[in-house]
Amino acid sequence: MRERNASTDPSSRQQRRGFWLRTLHQWHWISAAVCLVGMLLFAVTGITLNHAAKIEGDPQVDTRALQLPDGLQQALRAEQPDGDAPLPPALARWLSDAVELSIGARPAEWSPEDIYLSMPGPGRDAWLAIDRATGAVEFERTDRGWISYLNDLHKGRNTGPAWGWFIDLFAIACVVFTVTGLFLLQLHARQRRMTWPYVGLGLVIPVLLALLFIH
Repeated sequence: MRERNASTDPSSRQQRRGFWLRTLHQWHWISAAVCLVGMLLFAVTGITLNHAAKIEGDPQVDTRALQLPDGLQQALRAEQPDGDAPLPPALARWLSDAVELSIGARPAEWSPEDIYLSMPGPGRDAWLAIDRATGAVEFERTDRGWISYLNDLHKGRNTGPAWGWFIDLFAIACVVFTVTGLFLLQLHARQRRMTWPYVGLGLVIPVLLALLFIH
């Protein structure tokens, strides 16, 4: 009797299908767990961004006038950087305490007359200017509220490299989640007749909206 080919053996095919089904389910739920909070954040902020003009609150502006201590003024006069450069560490620490905003090693714009430092962040804008001759400091900070903060997280605006890496990894996890979901749909499509019509609907609706209503 001729041995049956393993590739046509029903039990072998069932084992392979079971293996791929378990693997896809594992990758699907792991990527879903990784994406859960981020996907909720990006979904909610998608709504808030779409209606930003209606729901964002009034910005709160904080303006301050400061005077550098004599020791910092003397140290500042001795600095002669070329172009953009961070503030001296002692000056950066003093200003961070005075304006209650971490300055760190942000690059500032140096000129013979003054120093200008822009300090934007998610949901806020801030800047300070230092008169090099007198040591006078002007500071202004504008806070636009937590909705604007979350919207800027969605866009990756003024969020720094760490958040940028998070967005990249989150996007990869979302790709894994959707691709494994697609394969799971394919495996279960025989028992669910409306699988591919629904998938097609998810493609056709945005395409039609783009073609008909976006000009």
